[in-house]
Amino acid sequence: MKKTTLLNAEISYLVATLGHTDEITICDAGLPIPDQVTRIDLALTHGVPSFIDTVRVILSESQIEGVVIAEEFAQVSPEHHQALLSELELDQQRTQKPVQIQYISHEEFKTRTHQSKAVVRTGECTPYANVIFQAGVVF
Repeated sequence: MKKTTLLNAEISYLVATLGHTDEITICDAGLPIPDQVTRIDLALTHGVPSFIDTVRVILSESQIEGVVIAEEFAQVSPEHHQALLSELELDQQRTQKPVQIQYISHEEFKTRTHQSKAVVRTGECTPYANVIFQAGVVF
């Protein structure tokens, strides 16, 4: 049995195969997922698993250097937005590497997901609870 935090085989494989600047999206239950992008669907029911729990686990096993967030997230769901920023800050402290944050419109965000290697769908039902992670390097 795997010893580290991430037990999901599909996400573990995804993280292990990320190259520098590759992108993955973690999204709420409602974000449209492009047909040509791999879908990893974790949603069980409303809120399970949560967006933040999923972000936390993926951050525990991957090095990121950038994130893309919809501008609307901060405006419409400020508590969840702040929780994401807190997780990113903890990750920066743990890795001693900066994470660049870019804000774009939600429409641009949906278009940007077409570049992702995969989209991880959570059970989150909070508006705009979505993030794109850009892979960094550990060296």
